[in-house]
Amino acid sequence: MPAAAQPELPAKNKPASTKPVERLFPFVLRARILLVGRSTLHRSKSKLHFVLVTEDIAESIRAEVLSDFTYYPVVQHFTAADLEKFFGIKGAKVIGFAKSGLAQSIYAELKAHRINQPVIKPNPPQSPENSSEDRGQAPSS
Repeated sequence: MPAAAQPELPAKNKPASTKPVERLFPFVLRARILLVGRSTLHRSKSKLHFVLVTEDIAESIRAEVLSDFTYYPVVQHFTAADLEKFFGIKGAKVIGFAKSGLAQSIYAELKAHRINQPVIKPNPPQSPENSSEDRGQAPSS
């Protein structure tokens, strides 16, 4: 009896690396979710999903980006020439992607190139005066 062949995995269980992430970049331009430059990223933090820095960025700028965007995932991949080829932007070394399903898909494929871990914002401790049993009642004097 011949050995049973491994059944092929369904498409959703196959690794995403079989297709390059670059296939999604034309849709980024069409969906207008690309944020170019550090000043634009600073102004658009509420819309920002993740930050992409190039591999040829200066170490001082990289450190500045990491400190400015601690609460966001930062991915380091591609070169400035690659960004020009994919997006038509010259000289950009820091770009961001606005929150969207497309940005989530791109980030999922670039997650292996992540260079930071976002800091989780701590919840403020609840003070004893604001406990749930005292709410809505006037203080007794």
